[in-house]
Amino acid sequence: MQRQTDVPSRRAGLPRQLRDRTRIAAVKATGLLDTGPEQVFEDLAALAARVTASGRAFITLVDETRSFWKACVGVDAVDVEDRQNPVEESFCYFLTGLDGDPFVVDDATTDPRTRDHPSVGPMGIGAWAGYPLLGSGGEVLGSFCVIDGNPRAWTPSDLLTLETLARAVGAEIGLRQSLTAAQNAHTLSANLAHSLQQGLLPPTPPAVPGVEVAASYTPASRAGRSDIEVGGDFYDLFRTRGSSWAAVLGDVCGKGVQAAQVSSMARYTVRAVANENRAPADVLAHLSTAMIAQDAPRFLTGVYARFRLTPAGIAGTLALAGHPPALVRRADGTVREIGVPGQLLGVFDPIRLTDVRFRLAPGDLLLLYTDGATEARARPGRPGRKQDVFDDADLARTLAATAGMDAAATVEHIGNALAARHAGWASDDTALLALRVPDHHRR
Repeated sequence: MQRQTDVPSRRAGLPRQLRDRTRIAAVKATGLLDTGPEQVFEDLAALAARVTASGRAFITLVDETRSFWKACVGVDAVDVEDRQNPVEESFCYFLTGLDGDPFVVDDATTDPRTRDHPSVGPMGIGAWAGYPLLGSGGEVLGSFCVIDGNPRAWTPSDLLTLETLARAVGAEIGLRQSLTAAQNAHTLSANLAHSLQQGLLPPTPPAVPGVEVAASYTPASRAGRSDIEVGGDFYDLFRTRGSSWAAVLGDVCGKGVQAAQVSSMARYTVRAVANENRAPADVLAHLSTAMIAQDAPRFLTGVYARFRLTPAGIAGTLALAGHPPALVRRADGTVREIGVPGQLLGVFDPIRLTDVRFRLAPGDLLLLYTDGATEARARPGRPGRKQDVFDDADLARTLAATAGMDAAATVEHIGNALAARHAGWASDDTALLALRVPDHHRR
């Protein structure tokens, strides 16, 4: 191993690279400064001390003011504040000026680079050998070094061992940084996906005078996959011109950003068209035409209902577009389906859709839902899981059992039934929207 003899001596001052902003940022980015001992680093340092028979070994991080000992063997220092010394009292700063080369001293008391160094006597440094710890951009983060109390000639085997272990420490640091970056990116993506999903849903259902309203959204489980994927289910409830209100609920095929884009476009297209006070089938047909014109990358199923309050309760009209039928629960618990199956949105032009009228009396409830409510099942492979799916008949029975409950209690009861079936693993996104005429209805 070629010895470094052209580096500045102590008298020449500290290397300029020591205070390089990029290097300092890289050191801080390791997240290891001012942290306690960790077994992986202590073990590597102990191995270096044992193989080289030096007695002391250090893994250090060097910032602009100090040499922090992430690991130290042969020195009685446990507390973080004791595991460091001023940078000018450490040999480690030499490495910052060598652009990745090692710093090797056989006799610290006679070597012109170190003989005047203030640590030679107090730290009992006879011989010193160190390899740099390099960041992803080649920055010198610190050193992996060994110290012998007596002068000695470091053998090629000693230096190869030290070089190899220094690379291992650098790899460990890099792996940790990559993992942290991935976790941060995942968290950011998850937050963005959550914000995007929330943007597809009203923060809380608006108050409709004389009508109880409740809604819920449960995202699908992402077991074994990324859990940051935004779903394509959405719902909306808003007032149209005059005294009418509109409720829409849809389910875009697939997941991800494209599904979210289609959901967003669908929601706001429906709002714009609904203000023209069109019939539900016309509103959905207009949405389908808009999707085709814009080359929407996903198709969509949907249900749209327009309704108004009457002295007897609610009078409305709804249309289905490739979507499960709406359910009406009468005050006595009787449940029936509402709607005529229609074609998918964004596929057919022209599209065939049918308007169907409905009425709700006091105590009656209208439920709109996506197919996650009729596909709930336990996670595949779970021991003892039920093999059957929570299907249309199960949903109807569950809804019938809510007779007498208000809208909020009804939605909660259905959500609990679904959770009981899938046991915490939802196979698909599920949106529920319920409208109920209070028992003592007055227009």
